[in-house]
Amino acid sequence: MCRWNAYYGQPLIIDELLFQTEHGLIDQSLHSRMGVETTNGDGFGLGWYGELGGDPCRYRTVTPAWSDVNLRDMASHIESPLWLAHIRATTGTPVQQTNCHPFQHGRWLFVHNGVIAGFQQMRRELLLAVDPELFDGIEGSTDSEVLFHLALTFGLEQDPLGGLERAVGLVEATGRAHGIEHPVQMTIGISDGERLWAVRYSTEGHSRTLFISQEASALRALGNERLERLGDEDRAIVSEPLGDLEGVWLEIPESSAVIVQPGPDEQRPFRPQEPESVPTPKTGATTW
Repeated sequence: MCRWNAYYGQPLIIDELLFQTEHGLIDQSLHSRMGVETTNGDGFGLGWYGELGGDPCRYRTVTPAWSDVNLRDMASHIESPLWLAHIRATTGTPVQQTNCHPFQHGRWLFVHNGVIAGFQQMRRELLLAVDPELFDGIEGSTDSEVLFHLALTFGLEQDPLGGLERAVGLVEATGRAHGIEHPVQMTIGISDGERLWAVRYSTEGHSRTLFISQEASALRALGNERLERLGDEDRAIVSEPLGDLEGVWLEIPESSAVIVQPGPDEQRPFRPQEPESVPTPKTGATTW
């Protein structure tokens, strides 16, 4: 499996949460406490947005996060109001740059921790369900990237949670047809540069861990001087807490989604729904 972090708020040097916290993502790449694997060394990815908007930038590499000197240099100089970072532990697909998260489509970024069980059995059917206009955007071989493009196919850009619910519904329906009992295991991070969506869900109802920071005092409690200026709009979402202080992190409930945005954040149930139609591979028309 994998681990990921995301940050939303006033511009912050990325290094502050990746490297400078007690149990930041770089430490988790070697010493994960809550993941399936202790070591997540099959690649690293970072996607971040500038203060002036526009499409995000990405840095992806197959070098393990703990030994990437370029990452250490970059992270101490990049200041961003919204970013997602991901360390990878492959579930069987090759260790290559195109398989490293975040995946991108225009202004959208997507990270995933989990697995589509039986993906190789379902791969052809799931790929054929991707909108033909989006198909060439799939560069790697992971289940995560296919799930992202299915969500785009089912309307993620207009309705992020609805698009993902329909994509997961399709995967579960396809899994049932193949006799796969629990096809989906996931925590998901999505952003368009203006909001941050985080989802925790699995078919079996026992999902990978995911946490959100409480009010700004929680992030300030992590002990870095630069974090002292954080305000009540600033949030971090993490696969596992960045330190051992009590009261800093709230576990995101099972089968739920959190939306971090200007003003009050939202929490909603996440309910997969089988889509009524999918694009056909030849014409783009819909059928089921």
